[in-house]
Amino acid sequence: MSTTNIQAISQKQKNRIRPPKKYLVMLLNDDFTPMEFVVNLLMEIFHLSSTQAIAVMLLVHETGQGVCGIYQKDVAETKCLQVIKRATSAGHPLQCIIKEA
Repeated sequence: MSTTNIQAISQKQKNRIRPPKKYLVMLLNDDFTPMEFVVNLLMEIFHLSSTQAIAVMLLVHETGQGVCGIYQKDVAETKCLQVIKRATSAGHPLQCIIKEA
């Protein structure tokens, strides 16, 4: 194989390899879930500091939605399911969605 062929193959491989897509995990506001519950959830599931969790919770409260984190699809789906499961088991209607970043 010539050097030109090897370079062409190498260039094709570089063009095919792309990093995985990222997804936003977002909380949606409701008028029933306690703010303290949301803050604790953000700290436990998304590992946010207390200050960050309060900021996200207030953003959700004031604008109707807020980003909790950005992850690869499988991680984003898992975190979203964890939020919904924990909220449901606590009797809260809190909703979580994922969107492509």
